[in-house]
Amino acid sequence: MALRRDWVYENNGGTCVAIAGLDYCVVAADTRLSVGYSIYTRDHSKICKLADKCVLASSGFQGDMKALQKNLAARHLIYQHQHNKQMSCPAMARLLSNTLYYKRFFPYYTFNILGGLDDEGKGCVYTYDAVGSYERVGYSCQGTGGALIMPVLDNQLKSPSPLLLPARDAVTPLLESEAVDLIKRRFCISYRKGYLHWRQVRNHRHKCCGHSKRAYGSQEGLASVCCCCREAV
Repeated sequence: MALRRDWVYENNGGTCVAIAGLDYCVVAADTRLSVGYSIYTRDHSKICKLADKCVLASSGFQGDMKALQKNLAARHLIYQHQHNKQMSCPAMARLLSNTLYYKRFFPYYTFNILGGLDDEGKGCVYTYDAVGSYERVGYSCQGTGGALIMPVLDNQLKSPSPLLLPARDAVTPLLESEAVDLIKRRFCISYRKGYLHWRQVRNHRHKCCGHSKRAYGSQEGLASVCCCCREAV
């Protein structure tokens, strides 16, 4: 099937996963950049640090991913100069929503997850659609591997219904180490199943918010990890 000449988008693949706990948030993504069966690089991070307590993980079209990251970084820099402080994760979530909605008629072809810590030190994960609608959840998965990972997260980490009263926090009961192990297992299983965008992932890269120096990963699965924890801020 021939592509339309006016089609400007390309899906470069990738999968992003995030889990929020009482005092931590773990965000992970693979490092493979490809189009179909053509591999551009196996060492490309899809996680961008926007603030000390906030990171953005994106998959989809690489050009739109970079444009969106630069846009948010520039707006955050302006915010720092005007208010002499860094933007909080909930504020960054709203900024990302407004940015995506502003581009709704020619949207960024990206699948985004924003993770970090809120003002109370609790982990928070925000999941988005293409035009900026978002929700705070305890866990999320975006990208080409969502069909393999999201059912397992739903089975083990199902969040309480937002209709329940009184409202409950959208955080998972897992410890930080348990959340990391769960993500590692899912990436490893997906790799062994021969999923298209993970088959050749071998390297792992660690990015961390704050000053924490812990590294997580597996040469068979987890490729990029960012861990926000209370000890690091």
